[in-house]
Amino acid sequence: MHNRLAPKKHRFHYNVFMFYIDLDELSILKQKLKLFSHNRFNFFSFRDKEHIQLPINKPDSSKSTKEHITAYLKDNGIFLTDERIMILTNLNVLGYNFNPVSFYYIFNKNNEPVCSIAEVGNTFGELKPYLLTNKHLIENKYHLNTIKHFYVSPFFDLDHNFDFHLTIPDKKLTIRIDTVNKEERVFISTLTGTQKPLTNLNLVLYSIRFPLITLKIIILIHWNALLLWMKKINYYKKSEHQNLQKNVFRKYQN
Repeated sequence: MHNRLAPKKHRFHYNVFMFYIDLDELSILKQKLKLFSHNRFNFFSFRDKEHIQLPINKPDSSKSTKEHITAYLKDNGIFLTDERIMILTNLNVLGYNFNPVSFYYIFNKNNEPVCSIAEVGNTFGELKPYLLTNKHLIENKYHLNTIKHFYVSPFFDLDHNFDFHLTIPDKKLTIRIDTVNKEERVFISTLTGTQKPLTNLNLVLYSIRFPLITLKIIILIHWNALLLWMKKINYYKKSEHQNLQKNVFRKYQN
């Protein structure tokens, strides 16, 4: 659900499904699931190049997503051994993908939560990770309020804040990311769901129930952008305020 509160109201919601995958089990899944592949074409595929890769200015495409996430954590002072990294994300569908946001949940060898990463994407193909550590964890929910420094929506200034509320997925999923302008909450987005087993049958059923899901997402984003433009909401060009777009992966060249 997306609910814009200011300067003009605009609300919409749509049904989606996402994959919650252990990055260590990609090789097992591609053998188990007929419609799933890793770095190869299939109806559904997980592609490492669609997630953050280090170094930021010259990414190493030879490494896996887990290796890049582990390196990113080390760069931020988090050193783990035998860690388990789960990712909640959209998979590539028939060669196309767009992820408004993916979520990583990192656990230590005792299966205790260590941190989480919200990997936010925009329609220019850029990515920006936001790290939530255990100092942001209360019970099973991470909370972080931080300045965006990222161009996501052309209808919000870049110096607004993201307010993340990320519950560790279990049988139920509850995620909320708000946009805050100073102390005013101007946008609310929520993602809720129920866990289903990852089986061949469910992949077939969900591909029928939600056909071309990633294409649907990008179409809805542009459709609602058109509606906002028609409401004459302020529009910010990406070429403006480059100084406020910081630590961005896959930087778009104007």
